[in-house]
Amino acid sequence: MANCTRTVWKVLAGCQRQLLSANSPAYTGVSQTARRNLPIRTFAAVRAQRREKKEDPEKEVKKEKKVIDDKNRHKPFGKTLWAPVDDVYIVRYYPRTIYSAADAIDMLKNFQALDFTPHSQPVYIDLRLDMKLEKKKKVDPFVSTLHLPHPFKTEMNKVLVFTEDANQVKVAQENGAVFAGGAELIQPILDDEISADFYVAVPDMLPKLLPLKNKLRKKFPKSKRGTVGKNITHMLELFKTGHELMVENECYVRTQIATLDMPKEHIFANLQTILTDVCSHRPADKGPFIERAIIASHTSEALWFKSEDVLLKPAETEEEEE
Repeated sequence: MANCTRTVWKVLAGCQRQLLSANSPAYTGVSQTARRNLPIRTFAAVRAQRREKKEDPEKEVKKEKKVIDDKNRHKPFGKTLWAPVDDVYIVRYYPRTIYSAADAIDMLKNFQALDFTPHSQPVYIDLRLDMKLEKKKKVDPFVSTLHLPHPFKTEMNKVLVFTEDANQVKVAQENGAVFAGGAELIQPILDDEISADFYVAVPDMLPKLLPLKNKLRKKFPKSKRGTVGKNITHMLELFKTGHELMVENECYVRTQIATLDMPKEHIFANLQTILTDVCSHRPADKGPFIERAIIASHTSEALWFKSEDVLLKPAETEEEEE
């Protein structure tokens, strides 16, 4: 009986050792920092490639905006009526009123009489231009100087002439240049001792005027602006009494056109001259250039007006040329 009991205990002890060695690490006298023989992979796993989503050609094509024709509708799309019935109404429920240029000028004058604002306040226009051309091309932002038929400035512009020729300096001074000279004028300009509204230069002076490029910025003499040339007399006549306008923020022209105390005909003539000059910078066969036109005085509300009614028609321009 004792022998059987010893045999059973030996079998149970052997099974226990076998189970412990299989399920848990064997703790021996070997150091734990010893390098173990780990399996080494002799091949690289192929990275799973993501299936690229097929781009639908329909999604690539941008959806064109639907142009809703409101001509035959009893009311405009998304609005209440064509025109408000009462004197007091919510503006967003009715289409914006676009006036003719003549009516807009009359309204500005009436606003001034009702509000008792200054009679000689300036009149401004704000134009948004369509600068797009074919094949993703655009009209380059331009700067233009022109003579208005009815000037509104009381003082002439200050013009500085850069030239090292003594004869040209004399001609410039005789024709109304505020300052005329060569490289000796650079340091006084940098020190803010002298300044002008326009800076005119002969072509030979441009390499010597590079230190003034950061100082003058947009006023730096450029051939595109017409401020670089050999005919000093012609440039002085243009810039002393000329009115400058330029494209800002890629597609906007904001400039003063008159003062409110001027006759209505004079304001309209100045407006017509400016719009004609602006539209001359785009090919005529590309459609209308002005997308939106606004006129306002210094203290009045902004009025949208029809720019196409102000521009001269081809038949009228031909008659004027004859």
